[in-house]
Amino acid sequence: MTDIAASCPSPWRQAFLLSIPILVGYVPIGIGFGVLWVQQGLPAWGAPLLGLIVYAGASQFLAAGMLAAGQGPVEIALATLTLNARHAVYGLAFLDRFRTWNAAKAYFAFALTDETYAVLAATPPAGNRSCDEGILWRVAMLNQGYWVVGCAIGAVAGNFIPAGIQGLDFALTALFIVLLLEQTRTRRKALAALVGAAVAVAGAAVFGTSNTLLPIMAAALAAVAIMDRGGCHARR
Repeated sequence: MTDIAASCPSPWRQAFLLSIPILVGYVPIGIGFGVLWVQQGLPAWGAPLLGLIVYAGASQFLAAGMLAAGQGPVEIALATLTLNARHAVYGLAFLDRFRTWNAAKAYFAFALTDETYAVLAATPPAGNRSCDEGILWRVAMLNQGYWVVGCAIGAVAGNFIPAGIQGLDFALTALFIVLLLEQTRTRRKALAALVGAAVAVAGAAVFGTSNTLLPIMAAALAAVAIMDRGGCHARR
């Protein structure tokens, strides 16, 4: 901690500034989850607890419905694993940004979500590796904190909010759109986004949208990687 403080002034401030877009999205969607959770007849304390130990937005919504339907922990765990398998790919982008395997790296691996990845992948690494490592896990921790707070607020408010309110879940979609626009400011990234979108749309048209997220994502990543490799050869 002392090493980071000496070489990286105000790491919490830097991490907070990076996490602001996530704060705006996670709190309202967390509230939506908390409301749904208690309106399914589940105990209010379970909503923030799930945010602490599971911390997976879409999977938590899925778990709420499965628990209310009487599904067991094994079924819920398998469904969560399938839905979040893509996160294993995200971590590969940050392997060399941690000096050793330590508690910070272990926590970051757990707390790396779609939105955290999008924000950090679009941010150049800090010049000092200790500083960079410190900012990474702080951003992840702040983002999880926003999510847990949202879940807790929703769980408390759920008994006072009429059932059937529509639109709370769109906050997460809106957040993805904002993050995408932020990443497409350069021509190269905009082209990569267009290629990825084209492959995804084509894959969905051919194979449908049920249980095809991972294959479509893999195909889009492969197409972008091939395009990027071709661009590297051209520059040489």
